[in-house]
Amino acid sequence: MNPTPSREQQPVPDLERDVVVVGAGPAGLMAARRLVRAGHSVAVLEARDRVGGRTWSDTIDGAWLEIGGQWVSPDQTELLGLVEELGKETYERYREGESVYVGPDGTRTRYTGDRFPVSETTAVEMERLIALLDDLVAKIGASEPWAHPLARELDTVSFQHWLREQSDDEEARDNIGLFIAGGMLTKPAHAFSALQAVLMAASAGSFSNLVDEDFILDRRIVGGMQSVSQAVAAELGDDVHLSTPVRTIHRDDDGATVVSDRVTVRARKVVMAVPPNLYTRVSYDPPLPRRQHQLHQHLSLGLVIKVHAVYATPFWRADGLSGTCFGSGALVQEVYDNTNHGDERGTLVGFISDEKADEMFTLDPDERRARVLGSIAGYLGPQALEAEVYYESDWGSEEWTRGAYAASFDLGGLSRYGADQRTPVGPIHWACSDLAAEGYQHVDGALRMGRRVAEEITAELGA
Repeated sequence: MNPTPSREQQPVPDLERDVVVVGAGPAGLMAARRLVRAGHSVAVLEARDRVGGRTWSDTIDGAWLEIGGQWVSPDQTELLGLVEELGKETYERYREGESVYVGPDGTRTRYTGDRFPVSETTAVEMERLIALLDDLVAKIGASEPWAHPLARELDTVSFQHWLREQSDDEEARDNIGLFIAGGMLTKPAHAFSALQAVLMAASAGSFSNLVDEDFILDRRIVGGMQSVSQAVAAELGDDVHLSTPVRTIHRDDDGATVVSDRVTVRARKVVMAVPPNLYTRVSYDPPLPRRQHQLHQHLSLGLVIKVHAVYATPFWRADGLSGTCFGSGALVQEVYDNTNHGDERGTLVGFISDEKADEMFTLDPDERRARVLGSIAGYLGPQALEAEVYYESDWGSEEWTRGAYAASFDLGGLSRYGADQRTPVGPIHWACSDLAAEGYQHVDGALRMGRRVAEEITAELGA
């Protein structure tokens, strides 16, 4: 084996900073912002040619779209506080009128309220399952689910298996599974544990919050979610370096030398603010400890296609519909009115998750578009086929993300490795929404992790 390089053998740095932050998403930028305000010098190195990470807005065929994360819920106080501090405004998601539910037999039903129009028997089962999950959330919490006495038991069975143990009602099980599997973790319910599902619910405060789309998808930001990162990056100025993939981190007793494609930075501390599936894109000298190597292999992102369809007008509103649609057995399992603030045109957003997304990517683009719009038309009528702009957000093929929305553990991984996922390795600290408790896999969680790591580093370096 090659010996660990000495300080003299390491590359000569172009910059010297107190802290180098790898990744200019919300977590990395929040960490850098807090560190600068505490009096420390920083350099932020971002592989992409833009800031924002998994938040991204762009104009496609003349339509402005939020390609990545976008919604704000009332419990996301870290994000709401930053939005207010930056002087940004929010607006409510459109939700006037009736919603649409498509049952397992294909029956389409218009309804109001926050519960699906299912049979009385299925409704009772859904409420019972929600209560069971809420009880587990209250007992286990989001901060250290791996430490609870039930952790291993819940972590070694899939969420699908757990649901089958609790109920014989397939429609109830599928509807409950929709909110965790398709709606959040974007993996089949057999691919993650019941404990991972509890963490997902706990991160939002309760499972009841997850099944209430008016809570979890409450508001949007005028100018888009990416504008939050852009505003913070503007404060940092030339300390943010774009198109700068980090390749190697050399660490020693005094700090680290971080080598990227465009700049080499010597720093006392490093913040890795990228999704866990990208940790291995960087080589570490000396290598990370065995524990880190192992736990990183048990974390993976899911897969979802976020579909944007733009129309001349929001035609569904004239029919008394909110644009909110659900169908656990449908190709597009969720649809929402995603019309932009002040826009006369109407925009719908729909989501195709996990194995359904796999199927769609085997089709050519024209056939895929026809299938997807046909599924939306099953909810809202034939006018949904007449989209003026159609776009698919495919984060699975994005080089510096490779999935959506966030990383989750495989069976047994959360109870086995959860306690170690935030543990620093020498000067290297970890910060991303994937590691958050409250706000897990949301921008709010990313900001919380950025603040937390900045506070830890400031305490170690001294203000």
